[in-house]
Amino acid sequence: MTTPLSSLKILDFSTLLPGPFGSMMLADLGADVLRVEAPGRPDMARFIPPYDGDVSAWHRVLGRNKRSIALDLKQPAAVEVVQRLVTTGGYDIVLEQFRPGVMDRLGLGYETLSAWNPGLIYCAVTGYGQTGPYRSRAGHDNNYLALSGLMSHSGWREAGPSPLGAQIADVGGGAFGAVVGILTAVIHRQQTGEGQLVDISMLDMSIFWQAHVISGWLLAGEAPQREGWALNGGSFYDFYETRDGRYLSVGSLEPKFWQGFCRAIERPDLVEKGASGDTAVQQTLKQEIRDAIAQKTLAEWQAIFANLDVCVEPVLTVPEMTDHPQVQARQMIVDVPKGEGETQKQVGSPFKFSGTEAAYWRVGGDVGEDTAEVLKELGYTAEEIMLLR
Repeated sequence: MTTPLSSLKILDFSTLLPGPFGSMMLADLGADVLRVEAPGRPDMARFIPPYDGDVSAWHRVLGRNKRSIALDLKQPAAVEVVQRLVTTGGYDIVLEQFRPGVMDRLGLGYETLSAWNPGLIYCAVTGYGQTGPYRSRAGHDNNYLALSGLMSHSGWREAGPSPLGAQIADVGGGAFGAVVGILTAVIHRQQTGEGQLVDISMLDMSIFWQAHVISGWLLAGEAPQREGWALNGGSFYDFYETRDGRYLSVGSLEPKFWQGFCRAIERPDLVEKGASGDTAVQQTLKQEIRDAIAQKTLAEWQAIFANLDVCVEPVLTVPEMTDHPQVQARQMIVDVPKGEGETQKQVGSPFKFSGTEAAYWRVGGDVGEDTAEVLKELGYTAEEIMLLR
């Protein structure tokens, strides 16, 4: 099989998590991704433990399937290298994650690069977008989620919001937003020959993730509240602790699933309460479910629910997840080459196709380890490469 995006060449100036995660997804699907990294100020993602040798496990993943060139973008000679890359080098897609105006000050903004290559696609991932009063404001994942309103109806009434186990705005917003935006612009370019600027805001994406929930406010003036509706803690749709301190997820919303669940926990008397829209009834119901689930260990409940189709699953640890037969069958844990015949286990691509497939050819490596190779491809002589060092 071939990789689906092998015709794309992407110049990636991004750092930290959102941009590199997005370009990793594209690289897994065959895109030629070249990371442009500062030689004297490595990406912070390279320093997050645990380490594989002297390289962060984060970077081994985020740098997967990519080459790296080290350029000090404040030097005119480095800007000339970028010009060659986006013209004769064929890298006609650019991904960057600086605050608005930074690339312009370096002489590498959209207007400049698109003048060099009119078909260029330029994707800028920022916290707040290229316009608006917050365009230059600093932020992180929890800031975007806070401003989006999402955290106002996530968590518990008494305890309030809590940090999540994954970076929703960074990955779900910045990374996936960049991938969708870039591929949309590629299709447009195929039809028209025109490149364009793709403006991805992690705040925008965090708001968009709630389009269905926010509709209640926009249409009926009803703002979502914590534990205020069926899917955010306001019903029996929840997590319940077992006797051995583990948890079950109960998502038995439809009547047939709910009835099967009540029979499985030997509480058929709870069936009628499940349909109640009264908050007090639901909270009482949840306590009765808690009491029932607390009577058995996770293993005992897994044995009971294993062959029942009622939307109940255990809360797995990460080690348990990686060994799960469904995860193994979907090839979500893969072996990625790391040199000298060795491999490293990493999370694989979630995209599955009938005629093409993702491929893994290297883990993330050192800053600028491919600099000489890339410059040679651009036509620089050995002497010129030594001078550029």
